[in-house]
Amino acid sequence: MTVVHVDLAERAYDVVIESGLLARAGARLAPLSRGRTMAIVTDENVRPHLTTLQASLADAGVASEAIVLPPGESTKSWAHLEALTDRLLDLGVERGDHVIALGGGVIGDLVGFACSVVKRGCGFVQIPTTLLAQVDSSVGGKTAINARAGKNLIGAFHQPALVLIDPQVLDTLPARELRAGYAEVVKYGLIDDPAFFEWCEANARALLAGDPAAREHAISHSVAAKARIVAADERETTGLRALLNLGHTFGHALEAETGFSSRLLHGEGVAAGMALAYRFSAAQGIAPEQDAERVAAHLRAVGLPDSPAAAGIAADGQVLVAHMLHDKKMDAGTLPFLLTRGIGRTYLDKTVDLAAVAAFLDAMPAAA
Repeated sequence: MTVVHVDLAERAYDVVIESGLLARAGARLAPLSRGRTMAIVTDENVRPHLTTLQASLADAGVASEAIVLPPGESTKSWAHLEALTDRLLDLGVERGDHVIALGGGVIGDLVGFACSVVKRGCGFVQIPTTLLAQVDSSVGGKTAINARAGKNLIGAFHQPALVLIDPQVLDTLPARELRAGYAEVVKYGLIDDPAFFEWCEANARALLAGDPAAREHAISHSVAAKARIVAADERETTGLRALLNLGHTFGHALEAETGFSSRLLHGEGVAAGMALAYRFSAAQGIAPEQDAERVAAHLRAVGLPDSPAAAGIAADGQVLVAHMLHDKKMDAGTLPFLLTRGIGRTYLDKTVDLAAVAAFLDAMPAAA
């Protein structure tokens, strides 16, 4: 078992990582139940894990009520937020209660946002069931829904009270979802940890094939890296936490072009976005060309897209840049970009010319 502490003063919490933890979660959750029924929000794809969790809660003497939502990015919407908050109020959720988010990033984001507004803020617990959620979205307190203008534009910072991560639940995850989550693992190496990127190059195949030791190391290392950054810059005010957005500006533009549909999973967009950030940095003479190719080659080797064409996107640069203008990081008309001086040397650049970005994207090879 690994416990990573997220040090945020009165909002501090632990992330517990242990194989088989889901079946023992009831003992961890009982102190948060206050003797009341705990609401569990999940989606249709996670029903087998819901059964395990509810049995564990029952064994610990905790009653539970499940709210099962449709899977997919479209669930992060005003309509589902309204329905969920109404259901939580119907269940009599109080400010001192804790709602359990059991699922991937969609469920975690939606439930966290709902809990930030129900009774002006109630508690919640993250139990992430995808690799992407385990290493990224379940930690740090960013919660949101999507809007017509773009992804995660309506939301709040609302930290969970506890995060429980069971790597064994990944055994039921489709291979494509696992690869998409891996993009957020390798991101930590590309931000500021070249040694971890080397570990990823050597161990990615084992991780994706189900090796327990590789998975637990990747999850623990990623969570510790994120916890360190979040503790230093919880609300992204100093620029440090912004580093976690490596690949996201390009990636969200690609996702927007698909209508945030299953054509391109979030992690796939991030993978292509990171490759683009490295290639753009190289094109500007900032990063070594060999580093950009090394990153792209690794992403291709694990089955992730490394370009718009590989992601099935044929839009021109102006169209993709137009999507970027809705990025929530826009500040006084300027869009900061995460660029790099080489592997593990990511930095925030507020001087990027969007016309240069559009021209760079137009110069990318089209799909064969």
